[in-house]
Amino acid sequence: MSHLTYTIDDRLATIVLQNPPQNRLDPELLQELSTALDAISASDARAVLLRADGPDFSFGGDIMEWPDMNQRELRGLFERYMNAFNQFERLPLPVVAAVQGLCFGGGFELALRADVIFAAEGARFGHPEQSLGLVTLLGGIYRAAERAGQARASEWALTSEQITATAMVQAGVVNRVLPDAVLDEEAKRFAEKLASGPTRAYAAHKALLRAWRVGGVAAADEAMFDIALPLFESEDGQAGLKSAVNALKAGKPRPVLDFQGR
Repeated sequence: MSHLTYTIDDRLATIVLQNPPQNRLDPELLQELSTALDAISASDARAVLLRADGPDFSFGGDIMEWPDMNQRELRGLFERYMNAFNQFERLPLPVVAAVQGLCFGGGFELALRADVIFAAEGARFGHPEQSLGLVTLLGGIYRAAERAGQARASEWALTSEQITATAMVQAGVVNRVLPDAVLDEEAKRFAEKLASGPTRAYAAHKALLRAWRVGGVAAADEAMFDIALPLFESEDGQAGLKSAVNALKAGKPRPVLDFQGR
């Protein structure tokens, strides 16, 4: 039985965690995630929605076999997870995560790789690793710090407490908190809107933020024109500029464009 499914429908790719009852991230799910990401990368999808079936998004990694694995085996396992998570994060597409229930450990680290996080009112987030004598293994602590600052991220990791969706949106980790009943609907609607947007400009936006994360403002400035100037020759960029110029000349509002993602 599959632990993860994906669909690509009308420019929107949807990835669904389906490993009940806790949507634990196990090697089978990891392989299925990699397969889904390869398929999405080769498709005409222009946005991605990540969600999970069941009451909880994910309790994190499936730890059942970890005590019997040696350090070399564990490193190999976690490097495969890191590679898949990095591939997910680096998709040249906008990615939206819809989170309900408990989002803990590796599940939280996966959600943090999305560009936008929508959370249900009842969602709770956390890093349980230090309650096991471990640390976040897939970049969770410093990705949380990128969004919320070092002080909050340190406290969350040190205490392993469960943080509410409301606190997460106030800290800048979550973008929106929604009633549980409309989470999936609203997240899908938002992702569909992105799927009809200027896909190459979204990819450039992500690349600039990645350059900033790696090397700060100076690195992003250095990369700016190599990343941004090709957009002026893109089909969407040319259509956008021409429509704006024509609207200015005519003294009319700029029209809403139907971007082609090219």
